Amino acid sequence: MSDPVIDIERMCYGGAGIGRIEGKACFTQFTAPGDRARVRVTREKKNFAEAELVEILEPSGVRTEPPCPYFGSCGGCNWQHLAYAEQLKQKHEIFAGTVARIGGLEGVEILPTLASPIEYQYRSRIQLKLVVQQAGVQFGFFRGGTHEVIDIPAGCRIADSVLNRILNEFRPVLPRFAAKERIPQIDLALGDDGSSIAILHLQGSCTPELLERISALRTELPSVSGLFLRESGRGNLVRVFGVERLSYRIPEGLFPGGRALALSFGRGGFSQVNLRQNLNLIRTVAEWCECSGRERVLDLYCGNGNLSLPIASMVQEVIGVEGFAPSVADARTNASENGIANATYLAEDAAKALRRMKAAGERFDVAILDPPRTGAQEVSLLAELGPRRIIYVSCDPPTLARDLAALVAKGYRALKALPVDMFPQTYHLESVTLLAKS
Repeated sequence: MSDPVIDIERMCYGGAGIGRIEGKACFTQFTAPGDRARVRVTREKKNFAEAELVEILEPSGVRTEPPCPYFGSCGGCNWQHLAYAEQLKQKHEIFAGTVARIGGLEGVEILPTLASPIEYQYRSRIQLKLVVQQAGVQFGFFRGGTHEVIDIPAGCRIADSVLNRILNEFRPVLPRFAAKERIPQIDLALGDDGSSIAILHLQGSCTPELLERISALRTELPSVSGLFLRESGRGNLVRVFGVERLSYRIPEGLFPGGRALALSFGRGGFSQVNLRQNLNLIRTVAEWCECSGRERVLDLYCGNGNLSLPIASMVQEVIGVEGFAPSVADARTNASENGIANATYLAEDAAKALRRMKAAGERFDVAILDPPRTGAQEVSLLAELGPRRIIYVSCDPPTLARDLAALVAKGYRALKALPVDMFPQTYHLESVTLLAKS
């Protein structure tokens, strides 16, 4: 049977283009809406098929030339072939469709996707895979859907230029690296002042001799401000040299009444990967809070206080809850160093905290939550605390839609949602949704 020809109608969550073969949906990566493409079916199910692209017969007008030489092999990006305006359009349609289909929600105002201030070199954090082969050290990202490392000697186009400079510094050092066969991954993170931290994942434990040998390479890594080893057995972080924290600034006047802050996170701690777009995320949350100075605010999955510390001076009290203790320590440090006395951060499981607060009869005016990709299945417990407004920040439309449906069932109304393009050149997106008590 000859390879079928399909017309691509739209993009889907997961990054593939959708066409049809005899009425059945067919998902094909690296296609664009408007393409006519020859494809080869690789997987067939009752209701859909998956295919690989063989050739573009008639290219879409929304196609553009990917600038990265590894695009199509590296699993990091899947939308560099789409013009940026088309990426924003498709993310809006995917988000709106997911909320309606999975959440069963109608009448929610879906605002236009908020574009990233920059389309490339936006990432302030990356994780690189390392494999030692007979031909040398391969240093880069996994090929899509595999554990094969794609070497990237030309660097990563979506990573900040400082991170690419660090890659160039590591590359000649890696072949001489002590215990390189035991280092499968390197994490790099950046503050907005150019300071950086590198974490080498080490299989097994670190010996004093190994620590000394790696420390001796400091002069060959001038762009690395702090270097750590993460031992696989216990997960311990062992300091090799340099700084232990990175920071980013919140400018004065980011939103009406907003004050200037400097927020930090410790080595291995969480931060948004797009620091410029993070400011727009903070602005949106602050404006949707509609602070009057009298609110009690609950910040679930609070991290380092990224969303609640900027509004703390505009409300009566902030209570933050986070299960990852190092991030709670970061939040407490940020509150102290910025002179914020009305914000309390607790290292506690979200569900346990909500049950405890309900038993104590606590009430909040506003709840902010920014859960991991798995979502927040505790939203029914949150609803029982009766916050007047809920602002849900999500990085996964399907789990968001599930949780919104649960909140609506508990008497909330989804008013509006803003897709936020935190991750240009990929199908991933952040979003902010506002709910109010019916």
